[in-house]
Amino acid sequence: MCGIVGIVGTTNISDRLFRCIKNLEYRGYDSCGIAILSEEGIEVRKNVGAVDEVNKTEHLTEPQGHVGIAHTRWATHGGVTQTNSHPHLSGDGAFAVIHNGIISNYRQLREELQAKGHLFASQTDTEVIPHLLEASYQQEQDVEQALLKTIARLEGTYAFAFVTTHDPTKVFCARKESPLVLGIGSDSMFLASDINSFIEYTRDIVILNDYEYALITSDSYLIKDVKTGERIPRTVQTITWSPEAAQKGGFPTFMLKEIHEQPNSIHTVLSIEQAQIHQLAAMIHEHQRTYLVGVGTTYYVALVAQYYFASLAKTFLPALSSDEFEYAAEVDGNTLFVCNSQSGETYDTLKALRFAKQRGAASAAIVNVIGSSISREVNLAIMQSSGPEICVLSTKAAVAQMTILLRVALELGKIKGVLSEQQYEEAQLQLKDLPEAIQWVLDQRMSVIRKIATTHCHIKNWLFLGRGIYMAAAMEAALKMKEVTYQHAEGMPGGFMKHGTISLIDKEMNTLVLVPPQREKDLYEATMSNVEEVKARGGFIVGFHYGEPDSRFNEEVIFRDVPSMLAPLLELVAGQLFAYYSAVTLGRNIDKPRSLAKSVTVA
Repeated sequence: MCGIVGIVGTTNISDRLFRCIKNLEYRGYDSCGIAILSEEGIEVRKNVGAVDEVNKTEHLTEPQGHVGIAHTRWATHGGVTQTNSHPHLSGDGAFAVIHNGIISNYRQLREELQAKGHLFASQTDTEVIPHLLEASYQQEQDVEQALLKTIARLEGTYAFAFVTTHDPTKVFCARKESPLVLGIGSDSMFLASDINSFIEYTRDIVILNDYEYALITSDSYLIKDVKTGERIPRTVQTITWSPEAAQKGGFPTFMLKEIHEQPNSIHTVLSIEQAQIHQLAAMIHEHQRTYLVGVGTTYYVALVAQYYFASLAKTFLPALSSDEFEYAAEVDGNTLFVCNSQSGETYDTLKALRFAKQRGAASAAIVNVIGSSISREVNLAIMQSSGPEICVLSTKAAVAQMTILLRVALELGKIKGVLSEQQYEEAQLQLKDLPEAIQWVLDQRMSVIRKIATTHCHIKNWLFLGRGIYMAAAMEAALKMKEVTYQHAEGMPGGFMKHGTISLIDKEMNTLVLVPPQREKDLYEATMSNVEEVKARGGFIVGFHYGEPDSRFNEEVIFRDVPSMLAPLLELVAGQLFAYYSAVTLGRNIDKPRSLAKSVTVA
């Protein structure tokens, strides 16, 4: 959840350190800080607030030095205070540590160290690490051995880095179940939680795996195995994202930029080699049971895909939330685990994946970030290549994943004989129209969506209703609404509403309904019966629908006719825009909503 950065250079690094940590701010923005080594020792500057805010008071770029670390925090242990901000120092001031993850046995370690005379300044779990390093160095008189001895005492998850006056030309780091990547520059070396941090300086990267540690200098890196101490050779990878892709490019926010990038991201996933799509479809066909797994937005991706597989391949693939997977799923050697993750580092999804693999399941994943943990641990990884997604809310990555799974559903339908060759080819041609159809929504319906959103965003309670696949899209649209506006938004099946929630319909609760095209007669009529039920109780209704204007809606967004399998995706994009413009009018922090972080890497 937090973002960590380390740099070793041949010249002053303070400006680069500041820019790198600012590039990771979407991973956490409760507080931030830096530690830079100089001839006088380690200088730490930190405080509560976003990076620019802290820079105004702490002047983060003032310290001079060639070696340093930085951190932006999403609080897990201890309140949002200056004292709890990272970096944390050892008692003797010789070690400064930054950390992403959770040290689960920190209370035991803290008590043990306090009994030996160590004084703690914060309430964080992280602070035990510099104190353990200090105690271990006093015994070993060797920094690397002190690191190994410290790692041996830690339980939980971590990606941490530190600088020390005992070896002032290096940054040391280690990883267990939290992301960590090295950046290989021409005159500097970088480490960070993800690639976006240093992409403007280098696109050459080396990924650290679990139970590995690394030492970086200005012109070298060394990776070793925590358990054996042996050196591990690792091939340098070059990423294809450009530095410009991680900038706003003239848009006021990353969220709006990424919503507008969806036609291009769909073009990209439609160009993924058919062999990969066929391979995943064949794996599903060969296994007795397959689960579609994700959490948060990626759970709703899986839920949308569940309906695509049911309608196009006549196959029921249950969608499960990653955090509940091990409690609900039957897993053995006849099981296929298919997950979605933008970052490839989502804690709950990684945990579910490892649970499945331990029980003999095969695995596949759709992932956006090259070299991520999930992409390396599954049997088949399909890289969606949507480019960096900076806004905490996922938009383009989610719709891209839905499109990939739609392609897989079509392929499975062909393999099973559910779709004839002609039906399959017609569907492929229809799918090619998706980028242009989404562009039409952005060009032709954005202004009406903005008008409705700005007029009604003051309503604090919303129902998002749909039936069939539109239910799944409604739930994702509701999640976007609550994430970015902080208003209560509840997505549910239209029929489910009648079993309790309908009692809440009044002037303080608006309803947004995702309606299928009228040619889907049964689904359309069932949905419109729910509209009538809300209307009969005086409810205010916003309708996303196809066809002619309909007086049953108080406000409406009417879409042009598209094939049925594309229709829910257009309404979902409209839901993204509705949430966006509601939040803009309410003055919310669009790209960094309160209490959220982009990559959830803790339990």
